[in-house]
Amino acid sequence: MSGLGDRILGLGLLVLAVAYGWTAQQWPEPFGGAEGVGPETFPTILSVVLVAGSLYLMVKPDPDAQWPLGKTALELLISLVVLVIYAMLLEPLGFVIATTLAVGTLSWRMGARPVRAFLTGLVSAVVVFVLFNYGLDLSLPAGLLEVS
Repeated sequence: MSGLGDRILGLGLLVLAVAYGWTAQQWPEPFGGAEGVGPETFPTILSVVLVAGSLYLMVKPDPDAQWPLGKTALELLISLVVLVIYAMLLEPLGFVIATTLAVGTLSWRMGARPVRAFLTGLVSAVVVFVLFNYGLDLSLPAGLLEVS
């Protein structure tokens, strides 16, 4: 039965996508009424893309897929742990600090020198923070950098 692993992964991702999209729709309406772009917009878009990708995996799996072993599997596990820790630190540390640490760590694990990796993390975090907070008027958590 070729492609069984892809189908199982696709089913798991589909469940995750539906739960994620449903949770995004449960957020309270922002003060002042409904708007075209609100806090649920970006997670909803992500869930739709994830649904499409998971359905593709289930309908058209790779017949020759090889699950990673050894060092590659370890790197994937490290990436997963970094992303879970990132989600846990996002509110208390704030978007810029948490994203700098996560992107820097992932870049470093992919082979970048540590200084360049964390500089990339910092620049990308600041650019995305400014884009979302000021360009799209969607607040990201400031955390430790919040000005009272």
